[in-house]
Amino acid sequence: MPIFNYTGYDGHGSPISGELEATGHGDASSIIRSQGVFIESIREKNSSSNKTIGNLRKSSFLPGMTRHLSILLSSGVPLLEAFQSLSRENRGVYKAMLLSIKEKIEGGSSLGRAMHHFRGVFPDFYVNMVEAGEASGQLDRVLDRLADFLEKQHSIKLKIRSSTLYPMIMLSVSIIVLSFLFTFVIPKIVKIFRDTKTVLPFATQVLLFVSNVFVNYWWLLALIFLFFTLYIRKLVRNHRYQVDGLLLKLPGGVMQSLYYGRFARTLSFLIEGGLPMLKALSLAANSMGNKVLEASVVRAEERVAEGQRLSASLDLFPPMFLQLIATGEKSGKLSETVKRAADSYEEDFNRKIDRTVSLFEPAMIVFMGLVVCFIVLAVLLPMFQLNQLVK
Repeated sequence: MPIFNYTGYDGHGSPISGELEATGHGDASSIIRSQGVFIESIREKNSSSNKTIGNLRKSSFLPGMTRHLSILLSSGVPLLEAFQSLSRENRGVYKAMLLSIKEKIEGGSSLGRAMHHFRGVFPDFYVNMVEAGEASGQLDRVLDRLADFLEKQHSIKLKIRSSTLYPMIMLSVSIIVLSFLFTFVIPKIVKIFRDTKTVLPFATQVLLFVSNVFVNYWWLLALIFLFFTLYIRKLVRNHRYQVDGLLLKLPGGVMQSLYYGRFARTLSFLIEGGLPMLKALSLAANSMGNKVLEASVVRAEERVAEGQRLSASLDLFPPMFLQLIATGEKSGKLSETVKRAADSYEEDFNRKIDRTVSLFEPAMIVFMGLVVCFIVLAVLLPMFQLNQLVK
């Protein structure tokens, strides 16, 4: 049996890691969760295919490949010919992976089992849905729903990236402009004040100090920035549970809408695909990207296994979401009501992220205006002072 390395957090939020032997990725997840560990990552030891493909994974590959495969199968193209066609459209590791899957199918393996060897590309819920589609004889329909789901998730990721790209560009340009001013422009302007015997205004002294730091100690600033960046990354990695808890408390509720929408979308998709509730909850928990909410869903999974209703088992979720789940449980249309909740939270996330980005631009303009105002005052004040002395 393969050996899996895992990292995660115990019930107190402390980091934990180890390895175990299991029949597969899903079996390893179940064993680790039974030990009270909140999983962060699971990787098969010495799995070269996972490592190679996973490191080169593109978020756009899986939705596109799934859509093309669903179209080919629904058009009557045999599975082996479909993968042969897909391999011609891709290059490098993706071409090799698709050909490898084709070879495994030719050797008698099912599609889900063949994809199991490439966990770096095909997540757990994907493999489970494919296996369910094969068992029911509706693989093309399952792949079509998978493509819709993945394309929706991909569009949200693109929304996040595009929303953060503009603020990062503005911030970078501001830093470059200010660095240029303090390094090359300001020293030449204020050089005339260095030789005067008059006491310079406080603003001018501060400007001279900042300019001196940029000119003579730029390397120290670069080292501090690099150290700070590495420290933050290490802090986030070692205290992921606590960091995720802080993200839930950020003002505006942007992150909450993102996490709730992810969970609701994945859960409705998996339930609609015919997966058992406990399995759907386990896979949906891993999709959120927040360890605090993931732990909440894991606790709910245990309560549901004991016979409680899902709406009465979840905590840390808003009352509206729980009410929709309760309504879906009573009407027998849980996937539909959860899907409506996903639509609502995704729209709410889009509104909040747009509002946040729209507020960032005037905030940056005000900040740059204050900096420029300070520089102008720091330069003009000693000029006024010298003019008074001349009079």
